[in-house]
Amino acid sequence: MNQKTLDMKQLLLVCALSLFAGGAYAQDDPVIMTVAGQPVLRSEFEYSYNKNNSEGVIDKKSVNDYVDLFINYKLKVKAAEDAHLDTLASYQKEFASYRDKQIRPSMINDADVEQEAYRLYSEAKHRIDSMGGMVKPAHIFLLVKQKASAEEDEAVHQRIDSIYNVLQHGGNFAELARKYSDDKGSAANGGELPWLVKGQTLKEFEQTAYSLKKGEMSKPFRTAVGYHIMLLKDKAGYFPYDSVRANIIRYIDQRGVRESIIDHKLDSLAKVKGSTPDKVLAQKREAMEEKDPNLKYLIREYHDGLLLYEVSNREVWAKAANDEPGLKDFFRKNRKQYKWDAPRFKGVAYSAHKAEDVEAVKKALRGVPFEKWADVLRTTFNNDSVLRIHAEKGIFKEGDNALVDKEVFGKDTVVRAEKDYPYSAIYGKKLKKPEDYDDVRAQVVADYQDALEKQWVAGLRKKYAVTVDKAVLATVNKH
Repeated sequence: MNQKTLDMKQLLLVCALSLFAGGAYAQDDPVIMTVAGQPVLRSEFEYSYNKNNSEGVIDKKSVNDYVDLFINYKLKVKAAEDAHLDTLASYQKEFASYRDKQIRPSMINDADVEQEAYRLYSEAKHRIDSMGGMVKPAHIFLLVKQKASAEEDEAVHQRIDSIYNVLQHGGNFAELARKYSDDKGSAANGGELPWLVKGQTLKEFEQTAYSLKKGEMSKPFRTAVGYHIMLLKDKAGYFPYDSVRANIIRYIDQRGVRESIIDHKLDSLAKVKGSTPDKVLAQKREAMEEKDPNLKYLIREYHDGLLLYEVSNREVWAKAANDEPGLKDFFRKNRKQYKWDAPRFKGVAYSAHKAEDVEAVKKALRGVPFEKWADVLRTTFNNDSVLRIHAEKGIFKEGDNALVDKEVFGKDTVVRAEKDYPYSAIYGKKLKKPEDYDDVRAQVVADYQDALEKQWVAGLRKKYAVTVDKAVLATVNKH
């Protein structure tokens, strides 16, 4: 499914959700219409009407005008159900996923999340403390470049020994780190590093850090990246829970752990009830819908929106886009309505690496249907590692292409030659109006879809009975 199809699907679902948003049943909630044998309560229509005609809506409808839109929507959903589109595995999977997402968060509360957060904390604390806790070192680091010679290594070694000698005679560790350390990130902070645990850093660095006492300084030592002098600033067990709680909660939300908490809760409840997680979730949904009818409508409208997309795609969108004979015939019958405000050039603008290819292009395209030109150019001239031409094929209006502007529309414009492709030319013809439906394909497809839509709706109107209670319609509360 391409992006355009996905965008259309999302748009339709939004429209469908708006059309079918419902409110709670009121005590005085008469049937306003019956569509294909299904009664529609006034509250449902009223809510939908007001939602789609609220402040900010440009194309507001009267109640009477909106009735037809609402009925057409209901008829399409009915047609989808009669076609058993709601039995498709893909449909059921997508609907179930959406439906469950509305209910699953309610299966847990803040206490459940807090319990999981503390469990994660306890595991981390036990693991870290059992390995020796945390250390907070500072270091002065001198880099030894990869593939350094023995002489270069020794030079760095002597520099670190000199710094160590200054430190032994009262030198300030933080000042020397800021001045000499090649770890610029920690150097700006006096060489100080964040809290570390085992497994986070180089083996030699880690061993030195855990061997020191708080406040103790190491002798210079070598790691895979260079020489270090370390000062252990602090050593402690894992952080208190309150100091890391916010980070753990953020981790739970960002890493999908909340879903795991829900799964665990469903499994636990299912075992207690001798049931299954799916049945427990269904019972929860029924209870929530009984308390809040809006939730029931929210789930149902997504159900209908998915069906509306599937049936509309079959009956209108995909049908029109793929019906080449139908498009051609539609264009022929409605040719007069397709006009351009100015002439177009139907052809190709190209640049060639060699002069002889200018005429070779024209010869290759002569007598070939326009829709096959791109394939011919690619296979004839650019089918190996050497690109003989650069070409742009299309239906050009003035301003689209400098070469076309100059050669076809007579514009006084500068055409810049491409590097290594100095020979430019065009091939095609100038048209005052579209000669084929493919010249205005997007517009023809859209118009053909509209025609199919009207034809489809007319058929649904004949197939399914619709009655509207005018008296109840007159009582719709507009706000």
